[in-house]
Amino acid sequence: MIIRQLERKDADSYRELRLEALLTNPDAFITTYEQEKQRPNPVESTASRLESDLSHTFGVFSEEKLVGNVTLMKETHPKFAHKASILAMYVSPDFRGKGAGEALLKETKRYAAEIELEILQLSVVTDNTAARKLYEKAGFHEYGVEHKAIKLPNRYLDELHMVHFIKN
Repeated sequence: MIIRQLERKDADSYRELRLEALLTNPDAFITTYEQEKQRPNPVESTASRLESDLSHTFGVFSEEKLVGNVTLMKETHPKFAHKASILAMYVSPDFRGKGAGEALLKETKRYAAEIELEILQLSVVTDNTAARKLYEKAGFHEYGVEHKAIKLPNRYLDELHMVHFIKN
């Protein structure tokens, strides 16, 4: 497996993986598959996001195929500039439990330290046990639960908020 930051040239692969993620694990993401499919100029808007200075998306590749990703989104307000959020993490089912997720988080944490971030935060649906265990293994700790954080047509989902301190 190879891990690297995604670039404009990866937009098609990223979009394909994103659609897979929304179909495979719909409760893990706020955006729905239908919303993503209706996005205007999806590949171009994805390419622009991959070039942003505020977000950095890392991908894990197996035999040149993108099989997982995670995005690091930096805060913009000067008083929050020491923090960033982990967003949109996904690993294809065939590569789960094989170190791809751990490697993505390790590279994200390494990069965050390199750009002098101090705190990483994330939110995960409380019943996503596999993701919670992965984040805990990567050094994230729970600091709160937001009840009814996500409203679906027939139910609510709670979110667990987690943090990792790069600098103590």
